[in-house]
Amino acid sequence: MKKIADRVYTWGFVSLLGIMSALFFLLPKSVFSETENRNLQEAPKLSWERLWSKQFADDTELFVTDHFPLRSDWVKAKSYMEQLRLQKENNGVYFGEDGYLFEKFGEPDFEELGKYADAIKQFALNHPDAGVKLLLSPNSVGVYPERLPWKAAAYPQLIVHDFIADRIGKDVSFLNGFDFLKPAANSEDSRDIFYKTDHHWTTYGAYLAYLAYAEEMGWTAMSEDEFNIRTVTDSFLGTYHTRSQYGSAKPDSIEVYEPKNKVHSEMYIADTDTTKEGLYDESYLAKKDKYGYFQGGVHALVTVKTDLPPEQADLDKLLIVKDSYAHSMLPFLANHVKEIHMIDIRFYNGNIGDYMEQNGIDDALLLFNTSTFVGERGLLKLKY
Repeated sequence: MKKIADRVYTWGFVSLLGIMSALFFLLPKSVFSETENRNLQEAPKLSWERLWSKQFADDTELFVTDHFPLRSDWVKAKSYMEQLRLQKENNGVYFGEDGYLFEKFGEPDFEELGKYADAIKQFALNHPDAGVKLLLSPNSVGVYPERLPWKAAAYPQLIVHDFIADRIGKDVSFLNGFDFLKPAANSEDSRDIFYKTDHHWTTYGAYLAYLAYAEEMGWTAMSEDEFNIRTVTDSFLGTYHTRSQYGSAKPDSIEVYEPKNKVHSEMYIADTDTTKEGLYDESYLAKKDKYGYFQGGVHALVTVKTDLPPEQADLDKLLIVKDSYAHSMLPFLANHVKEIHMIDIRFYNGNIGDYMEQNGIDDALLLFNTSTFVGERGLLKLKY
């Protein structure tokens, strides 16, 4: 009887392995994962150089992992099992109080972090006549640490912000997101500053950042009464949900602030050499990445021109060097600036200082969230 059972287990395992291998080779390979909102690993290219450097082996492992048969279903199944065990963490995401999902945030490499801050400082020194400002927003885990699960730890992002402020000194105007987001988080106002299932701030959070930047620039900011605020979707499940697959997470809503006195804007996307009317792409509301509603997702270089009347324009040109937190803040700035150039530090490989000078731009806003900032080596581009 034991031999029969051993044979059943052996042949069952071999059969399963054969079926999964066959499915791996027969099923079509996707380029992009809607569920995970990212590009999947392409088939590895074989060469002696890549073989010797082990890059071929690394790419092969990623390719097999990304295209494993029924991968999304396995991830969901793992998440459900973790929830049945009452575990509050899955794939680096905590399930916190009030429906918030939080990304793990550990102590950063302060030596590396210092290099990023030094690069920003050097950028300002390279352009002494330009107004360079750094706006750094904490993430939800930094603002709401008390909502983490019991015994779940997160390194205080406020320490990171203080370190950066000290490192850049007075050469760069520093707008600390804790200064304007934390008071709102502690107020009796029930509005969310961050999405509960995503890593971005909400449009209201972006509005608070706009108020702080407008004050720093000496502008008269628009009050909420000057906007028509409406919900464009109430079924947004963001990146934290994608990674954790918590089935009990409730979708977020995305709001848009539309000025009652509308001004026409035109957006040029250099990556695709296309020009679009307005600052929103409604097609993304039907996709997984609904945050892409703002400017149609991530682009290396975008130029926005707004037909502002002379009496309403506070600035002719502004350069924004950013991550995707800037996307929901851009529409507010377009009510003050006639021409905005946005460079995503992660994808733009040109010399940013040269671009600024060639386009006659005298003001720059560096806008990042803490989680991106501590791990983004692309910031080193700023020092050249």
